[in-house]
Amino acid sequence: MGKLLKDLGYYNGKYDLIENMTVPMTDRVCWFGDGVYEATAVRNGVIYCLDEHIDRFYRSASFIEIEIPYTKDELKTLLSDLVLKVDTSETNHEAFLYWQITRGANIPRNHVFPENAKASLWVTVTPRKLADVYRTDKLITREDIRFYMCNIKTLCLLPNVLAAEAAKKAGAGECVFYRSEANGIKNRVTEGSHANIHCIKDGVLHTAPLDNLILPGIARRNLISACNALNIAVNENPFSLEFLLDADEIILTSSSNFCVRATHIDGVAVGGKSPELLKKIQDALVYDYMTKTSK
Repeated sequence: MGKLLKDLGYYNGKYDLIENMTVPMTDRVCWFGDGVYEATAVRNGVIYCLDEHIDRFYRSASFIEIEIPYTKDELKTLLSDLVLKVDTSETNHEAFLYWQITRGANIPRNHVFPENAKASLWVTVTPRKLADVYRTDKLITREDIRFYMCNIKTLCLLPNVLAAEAAKKAGAGECVFYRSEANGIKNRVTEGSHANIHCIKDGVLHTAPLDNLILPGIARRNLISACNALNIAVNENPFSLEFLLDADEIILTSSSNFCVRATHIDGVAVGGKSPELLKKIQDALVYDYMTKTSK
């Protein structure tokens, strides 16, 4: 296998340390953010929920008419091989895997799709310990001004970046997006800047429906599966910001944060009313991760 790398960057068949990698300015991601991405945790060389992430990756690409030049099995093999080239001995053999596909390169710059362009694949593998599932976080809120294709895991993330930066400046870890009115609900909660948002109320898990206003999170799917296994009722209907603020527990989930509890929103204390039920869910999600990434 040769010497392991401290981290890895990959672009169209070439790989090296991330800081040594370069990409052409003509790649459409540089001009238009023209592509989609995925990311997930890795442990012991095993990519967590790889099949689910691959399926969503191909689904996102199809929504924006990018043809991925690999079969699903070929891409899974490539990603698994790249993960094994990185030294994770100092991070409990854990890492974070990110990959994206862009529409490729074209000259001159032109908004329309280039003819005969070959899609470009980017991959990074970074040693990283799994985030503490049992920690707490603070949130802020911001009106959702993004476009109406949030179900696509697009690379066009400027509103998310600005919201995440606003949260950081406010001493919070995440920003909750809401639409002033959607589905007949005022101040409908959609998702976070980089996480899905859920809550527990009266023993029921509430999560936004899979429509064009939220990303169909893999961690969201795992959360629902855990609740089903624990006989916890799940309500996949839109809910308002006011409903969220009054919930017993508020949860955010993502590929690197399986189930984190929020304690404050916009400086106001929230949740903390159903810690035992939340702990059961968290334990189930950690068990699933540890089991599926064991050798």
